[in-house]
Amino acid sequence: QVQLVESGGGSVQAGGSLRLSCVSATYINYCMAWFRQAPGKEREGVAAIDKDSRTSYADSVKGRFTIAKDFGKNTLYLQMNSLKSEDTAMYFCAAVSAYWCGGGWNVPGRYDDWGQGTQVTVSS
Repeated sequence: QVQLVESGGGSVQAGGSLRLSCVSATYINYCMAWFRQAPGKEREGVAAIDKDSRTSYADSVKGRFTIAKDFGKNTLYLQMNSLKSEDTAMYFCAAVSAYWCGGGWNVPGRYDDWGQGTQVTVSS
């Protein structure tokens, strides 16, 4: 049974914007996060949000990306602005059955469930 369903990836020019969505009735009240993985690179944490909507971000995306939840729609979002070519990657939604994300929010092994991924390509 698929618990996390992502959408919203695509191709955009540098400087543009995209919004990713992840629907999950199962995990919306828990810690959820976005990760990304570029070819030949390790999966890295992009942003996380906990039960009370407290957020954490990777330094590389601070000020450009915003993670948010819509509890009414059971949906996690990642608004990505001022996109750069180095943001090109497969983006994954992840969730863990814990209310708080904590300091290890960017460790992939911490998460219980993953979406199928959505491709983001930024051309310069």
